[in-house]
Amino acid sequence: MKILKWTDRPFLFFFPFLLLFIAIIILFPTSGISGDEKNYLGYANNLLNGYYSPPPPGIDLQNSPGYPLIVLPFVALNTPLFFIAFLNAILFYFSIVFLFKSLIRISSNKVALLFTLFWAFYYNLYVYIPYVLPEILTVFLVSVLCISIINCFEIKTFKQSIKYIILSGIIIGYLALTKPIFGYVIITLIVCFLILLVTNVRSINYRKSIFILMISLITTAPYLLYTFNLTGKLFYWSSIGGNNLYWMSTPHEGESGSWINYPMLEVDNINRIKGSHATIEELHKDDFDKILKFEGVEQDNAFKKIAINNIKSHPLKFTKNVFSNISRILFNFPYSYEPQRARTLIRLPHSGIILVLGLFCIIPTILNWRKIAFSIRFLLFFSLIYLGGSAFGSAEIRMFSMTVPILLVWLAYISSRSIKLDLRWNKSSF
Repeated sequence: MKILKWTDRPFLFFFPFLLLFIAIIILFPTSGISGDEKNYLGYANNLLNGYYSPPPPGIDLQNSPGYPLIVLPFVALNTPLFFIAFLNAILFYFSIVFLFKSLIRISSNKVALLFTLFWAFYYNLYVYIPYVLPEILTVFLVSVLCISIINCFEIKTFKQSIKYIILSGIIIGYLALTKPIFGYVIITLIVCFLILLVTNVRSINYRKSIFILMISLITTAPYLLYTFNLTGKLFYWSSIGGNNLYWMSTPHEGESGSWINYPMLEVDNINRIKGSHATIEELHKDDFDKILKFEGVEQDNAFKKIAINNIKSHPLKFTKNVFSNISRILFNFPYSYEPQRARTLIRLPHSGIILVLGLFCIIPTILNWRKIAFSIRFLLFFSLIYLGGSAFGSAEIRMFSMTVPILLVWLAYISSRSIKLDLRWNKSSF
């Protein structure tokens, strides 16, 4: 009888993490009113009533329908929020297993285990497990995308890889329906691979890539047709983009480009920022007098108009905000008007390890670019365009967390071929 190794039973091997995630849900239950939870539950209720956004002028397209569609059955059955959170626990657990299945294909058992455990203990995402928010669904989709893309490009013929082409396209499309920024990643990648195809029309990998991306665009087509019908705008993914860009473009000293929930500030926040400088109300009153008289798309356009003027008038301050934004993406710091907090140090280990190892892996990646499996190159392109786009919109560390599974696949692939680690010394070590 064949004895199964632990690598043959990843669902069982990583099962303790599912128990850990369930324990987090029990210890920190959600009320359904934190952050954007009300929005997503509200969108699910809208869908039950036959629409997604109210009609003009009060169009509400801040969040995409990917996650509301997932929670729709729970809302329809009026189930306790615990069950939605329990789904998050299952999805995070599955993301661990699927990431391991990806890593085992491109590296040794030990490397695959090491990087998978790094992801399993990625506590920056633990905070989202109990909540009705799309972050856990997103990382699950990204983890499944990794194994699907690896399978797709390992198969040499187009016909035999068609099921993975379709699967990868649907996953990327659903990512765009969950997080709007992935919609812009799709458009950018389509343009890039069309240019590359012109340089090498016989490349099966370029053709596979374009088909994947076209399928992803088709997956989002019903929603884009819906938003076009509401707004008259093509490829309109979300109405929150102008708001984010406005805060990224702020020219005021003391503001680092982080999003501020103005004008719905809590009293303690208002009191905290008072001092030798003007309050947020005084700094932004003129802008918001112009913006808040609009609703929906018109308000989004007003935000963008002022933001673009800010960028043109204060390019150096905008550049400074971009660098602050990159720091927030990696380390969740700095935030406008926020005091330094010890808990920020908790974010450093995971992001710091990825950053340092990533800097090391850049050189062998460049030197061996054509030798690297195309699946790794595709995933790397995908994540870099996503992160590059995130740098120019008010962001935080959860945006970085979305792409960590892909980065771990890249790091495992490169480091397993570039680093030889010997923990036991022998005579030749001296």
